[in-house]
Amino acid sequence: MKLTLLGTGTSQGVPVIGCQCEVCQSQDWHDKRLRTSAMVEVDGVRIIIDAGPDFRQQMLRTGVRSIDAILLTHQHKDHVGGLDDVRAFNFVDFPIIRPVDIYANAITAACIKKDFDYAFMDNKYIGAPEMRLHEIDPNKQFSIKGVEITPIQGKHSERFSVLGYRIGKLAYLTDFKQIEPTEVGKLTGIDTLVVNALRFKLHHSHFNVEEALTLIKHVQPRQSFLTHLSHDIGLHAITDSQLPTNVRLGYDSLTVEI
Repeated sequence: MKLTLLGTGTSQGVPVIGCQCEVCQSQDWHDKRLRTSAMVEVDGVRIIIDAGPDFRQQMLRTGVRSIDAILLTHQHKDHVGGLDDVRAFNFVDFPIIRPVDIYANAITAACIKKDFDYAFMDNKYIGAPEMRLHEIDPNKQFSIKGVEITPIQGKHSERFSVLGYRIGKLAYLTDFKQIEPTEVGKLTGIDTLVVNALRFKLHHSHFNVEEALTLIKHVQPRQSFLTHLSHDIGLHAITDSQLPTNVRLGYDSLTVEI
């Protein structure tokens, strides 16, 4: 299995528009972060987790010509705003049209149908995105071309739920603020954990670094990577060196073999 972190930034990305802080002005490419997304490749199956506003740029950067599915964690625009660009994968082998399978919980699926209504019309225009939307039960495993997926439920805030996913020995959690012990139990035995850590200071709707490290210590994966990082995380070169030896700051285009 191979994991690629397509983007590791928060909803504004890094650098933030108009910001003059040292992180946003950094020339180190590790400090340049697109919106959070990932690609998992296992047994010839290619799965994307989230498709935010930078989805097109991220896919161009990978050079891939096909994907098998997109898993959505929740409905916020920094995680779904780029779905229109699945059109490129629909028509890359035209005249063959290849719909893209999208997996989401009920709330997120309803949002996708509303925001991209033109993709679900009976008589939609030629060239509209071809999406097959699958509503998943967060309490049940499901399979994509033989690859087993386990949803991990959490709270983004008191108002919003969010899904993470376990795929084999990998678990990917972003935009988590709370996670119940029963859901933590689904992480038992993983090798690699990717988890959000917005900044060092507390935040009302995301783990900070301390909260992420507490989860990592409880789960005890072999290796962990922090993602969904804001410019308040500090310079990559400094912050990364301050973390425990089995925990690293994620960065865009990082690839990990699991």
